[in-house]
Amino acid sequence: MMTHPCVLAIDQGTTNTKALLLDERGEVVARASRRMNVSFPAPGWVEQDAEELWTAAVETVTACVGDAARPIAAIGVTNQRESVVVWDRASGRPVGPCIVWQCRRTAPFCAGLRARGLDRAVQEKTGLAIDPLFSASKARWLLNHIPDGRARAADGELCIGTVDSWLLWNLTGGAVHACDLSNAARTQLLNLHSLSWDAELLDLFGIPAAAMPRLGPSSGVFGATVPVGPLKGGIPIASLVGDSHAALFGHGAFAPGAVKATYGTGTSLMTLLPSPTLSRAGLSTTVAWGLPDGTSYALEGNITVTGGAVDWLGQLLGHANPAQAVADLAATVPDSGGVHLVPALAGLGAPHWDADARGLVCGLTRGTTAAHLARAALDSIAFQVRDVFDAMRAEAPVPLPELLADGGAAGNDALMQFQADVLGCPVARNRSTDLSACGAAWLAGLATGVWRNLDSLRQLPRAIDRFEPAIADAARARLYDGWKEAVARTRSRRTGAA
Repeated sequence: MMTHPCVLAIDQGTTNTKALLLDERGEVVARASRRMNVSFPAPGWVEQDAEELWTAAVETVTACVGDAARPIAAIGVTNQRESVVVWDRASGRPVGPCIVWQCRRTAPFCAGLRARGLDRAVQEKTGLAIDPLFSASKARWLLNHIPDGRARAADGELCIGTVDSWLLWNLTGGAVHACDLSNAARTQLLNLHSLSWDAELLDLFGIPAAAMPRLGPSSGVFGATVPVGPLKGGIPIASLVGDSHAALFGHGAFAPGAVKATYGTGTSLMTLLPSPTLSRAGLSTTVAWGLPDGTSYALEGNITVTGGAVDWLGQLLGHANPAQAVADLAATVPDSGGVHLVPALAGLGAPHWDADARGLVCGLTRGTTAAHLARAALDSIAFQVRDVFDAMRAEAPVPLPELLADGGAAGNDALMQFQADVLGCPVARNRSTDLSACGAAWLAGLATGVWRNLDSLRQLPRAIDRFEPAIADAARARLYDGWKEAVARTRSRRTGAA
């Protein structure tokens, strides 16, 4: 009997690394995952061990491929975005930590750039406001803290890359240093209009061009594997794509008019744009993905801490399984009892972009319990999504009638219902817990002929749950007004405003 080939997807996230095998029907044949370690060496600093990122990828691929003796037609890689690794080109060893997207250590440098009046010029080129979230200032910090780092980078001795580049380098045995357009667009070094590294931006951030990866589309063959664990040599690596972009692709949202939210450690809302139009409402313009026949653009809002706040609260309360414990606690009360938790644990992202904001809990009474705090943590996810969704609706060129949802926290029915209530529109949840990995696999399969075109992907089956708004407009307004007041308090604390 003929065994049809599968596509292998590696999904390297902040809290988990996954590997997935999909067959030509889009069905998951095998999966494996591993939880990742994250360190916080100083207030606002977030790091991971780059070697561990690669080790986790090998371990999950080994477990996944070992469960299914199927030929692999292609590999797709999707990854946490904006995180940066610098490694030695000769040895292939990292020369510093992986600075994670959430890290705020470069906030003073970014504030200095804004004070010089450079924000608008940078945004016009990149679609991104100057902020520590993006990769450029992180790469600059690493080079500044590596002996002779900038000189070594200029001489080609060092490689700078986002996590997709780091995994590709290792999968190819150091033969390929490359990056796709979706990840490149999150570095604040890519010119959205020329789709190339911008010389002026490289100079502004002090990044030598010799250390940067070559650019390629999100769907296309970047190179071939060397033997790695159970992987044979010669397998085409046919997709690199940021995790949020991969999730939008996995929803089958190939044209403007759909907006998705990926609920993870943070949450990203994204909707397609017909051209790279700049936002005036605190959102980012970015590359959605690059296909052989052209590049698609998107409007995006990045919320820094959503599921991460739930995990933080669960750890604070001493639970071994923090996220599940908080969800279980929240389910024991009908509402938060007037408590609001604003999880500005690493500042506030879109649409506020306030790096100096810090977390706040308000509305406490003598009757407040841990369950009310848990409910407030979950509610804060939905409220932050509303903040971005409202801004996105105001700027999108076409109506956005519903929200497409995916990611870990989207599996919570109560949260999805509250999200629909807060938004006042339906939420359509994709039941797949691996949508980013599926999107990367689809892009790799497109590049290698597993699927012929986008129409082939549209016809693949999807399981969707729908949540309709179930509260009155007046109740919705009261809920959201309370949230906005809490956010205002969070932001006023550092200024002494009333």
